[in-house]
Amino acid sequence: MSEGKMKRIIADTFLDMAHMLETGQTGKRTPIAVTAIGSEHGEEAIYQAACAAAKKGISVKVIGTMPMEAENLEVIPAASEEDGHKKMDDMLKNQEAYAAVTMHYPFPIGVSTVGRVITPAAGKQMYIASTTGTSSVNRVESMVKNAIYGIIAAKASGVENPAVGILNVDGARQTEIALQKLLKNGYDIRFAISQRADGGIVMRGNDLLTGSADVMVMDSLTGNVLTKVFSAYTTGGSYESVGFGYGPGIGEGFDKLILIVSRASGTPLVTGAIEFAKELLDGNYHKVMAEEFAKAKKAGLTEILEELKPGKASEPAEEVKAPPKEVVTEEILGIEIMDLEAAVTCLWAAGIYAESGMGCTGPVVLITEHNLKKAREILSGNQFIG
Repeated sequence: MSEGKMKRIIADTFLDMAHMLETGQTGKRTPIAVTAIGSEHGEEAIYQAACAAAKKGISVKVIGTMPMEAENLEVIPAASEEDGHKKMDDMLKNQEAYAAVTMHYPFPIGVSTVGRVITPAAGKQMYIASTTGTSSVNRVESMVKNAIYGIIAAKASGVENPAVGILNVDGARQTEIALQKLLKNGYDIRFAISQRADGGIVMRGNDLLTGSADVMVMDSLTGNVLTKVFSAYTTGGSYESVGFGYGPGIGEGFDKLILIVSRASGTPLVTGAIEFAKELLDGNYHKVMAEEFAKAKKAGLTEILEELKPGKASEPAEEVKAPPKEVVTEEILGIEIMDLEAAVTCLWAAGIYAESGMGCTGPVVLITEHNLKKAREILSGNQFIG
């Protein structure tokens, strides 16, 4: 063992003892690394965030080019942004830091980040699942995984039984069907209810503002845009000042705890991201993640995701002609826009006249009242609706 490493171990041991005497908490401190090089607001903004978090008792190791002395804070010199990221990875590998906050990271496919924002209507915290990265190349599979990732982040942060809503974007209805299957198979998931008059699991824009769900599920591109809006709407977009950033990268087999902020993130938000990281560590994030994946797999997650892959036959092999036209007065909701015409054709093949339409909450199949019950059964049986 080198002399430098021995000195570091001795120093950390004394710091752990001091931490225990000061706080009364046993166990090791959990330092959090923060990279400072690359911010649009200069390294000073990140250093200030690190200092603010350190004043709250969080052990922070800021990686940058500037010196700074403060209690609970250590500066790790870096010559460049690339050098800073290498040192961050080395610190995580060697457990010199237990989490990291950085401005970008090349997450593998299967890993995406769960952000946390403050909703403006009630000041409620809401988890955005997800905000960067790609959980899967299949959109619906990605959103199903995002729901589980969001539950992991919320539970590890202290939300005991988070309410999950699905934003009304492409894939929402298929995601709902898949998550309902998980629930039926025994996975303990609590669904949120939209505050709009017609309720439902699928959330509208109003629900984003009011925080109807603890975890809001969507694709990462939509999540990224929404996180930027929630973070910077008070500053005109040039400075992300509100919230906790784009969150931790989560995925099965990914054991690093790395949280993302943006180059436009300002001091208050970066401070929030460091606090988010500390909450996850205190909440035994890795244990929560392992438990949730195990429970979801036990409920058939692997098989459900397999069903979502291309190849499901929703179009009849031969052309189907419409039955005699009838006056359609009833609506069947919950059908994905991409599946709408296939759903109508499916009913035609069963001898039921139907039309496609667009209601105020999304795509609908229009049907006669006397065929409503049978049509629902057929569409449910063919996985067009839940």
